[in-house]
Amino acid sequence: MPNKSTKLIYWITTVLFAGFMIFSAIPNIMVNAESKQFLSGYLGYPEYFIRFIGIAKLLGSIAILMPFLKKIKEWAYAGLFFDLIGAVYSIISVGGVDPGMSMMVLVFGVAITSYIYNDKYFAKN
Repeated sequence: MPNKSTKLIYWITTVLFAGFMIFSAIPNIMVNAESKQFLSGYLGYPEYFIRFIGIAKLLGSIAILMPFLKKIKEWAYAGLFFDLIGAVYSIISVGGVDPGMSMMVLVFGVAITSYIYNDKYFAKN
């Protein structure tokens, strides 16, 4: 049985990470003008990719919030990490390092903490 601090850290970081990913997924799903301009115009991704990546981020975010989806959660974490790594790589490749990207360090920190505490929270005793 995990202790209180493990539960607290797990749920806080997981909700923050999922919330960030959902917040970034909604404009993609809606294919709003900003998403279209950024992903297609600036980064050069095809427009059909925008809604796909948004739906994938939303489903992954929902999956990491579901305690009973152990195997799917592993895949969801992997997919969300690939999305974040791909986003950082794409932005650096197109426009170089931008000081505004420093926020991604926090996002990665929260994501990694969520993943580590997922293992601790759901570990078999």
